[in-house]
Amino acid sequence: MSEQALFIHSDAFFRYRFHDDHPFNNQRLELTLDLIRSLNLLKDHHLYEPTAATDKELYLTHDREYVEVVKTAHEGTIPESRLLEFGLSTEDNPVFDGMHDIAALITGGTLTAVKQVMSGARPHALNLSGGLHHALRAKASGFCVYNDASVAIAYLREKYDARVMYIDTDAHHGDGVQWSFYGDPDVMTVSIHETGRYLFPGTGNVYERGHDAGFGACINIPVDAFTEDDSWMEAFERVIPSAIRKFQPDIILSQHGCDAHHYDPLTHLSATIRIYREMPRLLHEWAHEWCDGRWVAVGGGGYDIWRVVPRAWTYLWAEMSDQPLGEVDIPAAWRKRWQRESPVELPHTLHDPEGIVEPIPRREEITQKNRTVVDQVLQYL
Repeated sequence: MSEQALFIHSDAFFRYRFHDDHPFNNQRLELTLDLIRSLNLLKDHHLYEPTAATDKELYLTHDREYVEVVKTAHEGTIPESRLLEFGLSTEDNPVFDGMHDIAALITGGTLTAVKQVMSGARPHALNLSGGLHHALRAKASGFCVYNDASVAIAYLREKYDARVMYIDTDAHHGDGVQWSFYGDPDVMTVSIHETGRYLFPGTGNVYERGHDAGFGACINIPVDAFTEDDSWMEAFERVIPSAIRKFQPDIILSQHGCDAHHYDPLTHLSATIRIYREMPRLLHEWAHEWCDGRWVAVGGGGYDIWRVVPRAWTYLWAEMSDQPLGEVDIPAAWRKRWQRESPVELPHTLHDPEGIVEPIPRREEITQKNRTVVDQVLQYL
């Protein structure tokens, strides 16, 4: 059993929960953790308890006034109009009790991960509760209160003067992280996502390349709706190695939203679990090739919590911890334990069998559109 990776976890992470009908359902963490344990991939020496982000750490990328509003929003003393100015008390980001404390702990989880990796304690660390990449400097957005990735990157810049490569594979554009470092030449943000023509947050165009000294350190790969595995991976593999080679990062911080899957209810892509096995494998290789193995990974979106998230994130942890899995069966005990709660039939295998996605009539057109986008991106590298 490998000891090369840390799994950052606290049961308090489960409390990042807006309400029972909200699409961001953190029961997915419980399902994932149970599946990982069912496959005997997680031991005590992997687990590491996070420390909450301090106010000073949050202020690295969030305004002081915003943090103070988040702290007291649940008390009912702030006018509704004031909350709305900060993106709170909306359909996407309703206020919940203890919101600041749990959001600060999740942010602290990602900070804990980067501190451990940069100290040399372990080369890899994972915070599945992180990846809240839409939160802005003074505004909650897209189910995200604090932007743990942005805070962690800012900490890496301030504490270690590190060149940080942020790679975002969520179906939604990693806008909050991009805008945090849009003018910083020492942070390269790369986001592969469904085009914003159809999907929140509507940004992430190829021409968003950074400004001033940071021009060229921002890369976006917006793929067309209904993109399938082959086209997604072609874009990923054509762009990212070239970007890494050009940028020469000290550490990779990757975001692993798994909502590009065909089953996801909030997006319009047609990928399968295959991409969630292949992307971590490549990121693992590139971290060792370019960054002396320094790799921090966080979670992100994923709204089919029963069939997709646990399997995708199990593949991620298996790769990070040097226990890579092929096409294996899901333990029957896990399926039995959760089937009684699941509204859908739970999968029998960690991988997706052939044929779960019906052939896309516009496959060639979509593939060619994505190649044109990639060609544009590569012209800038």
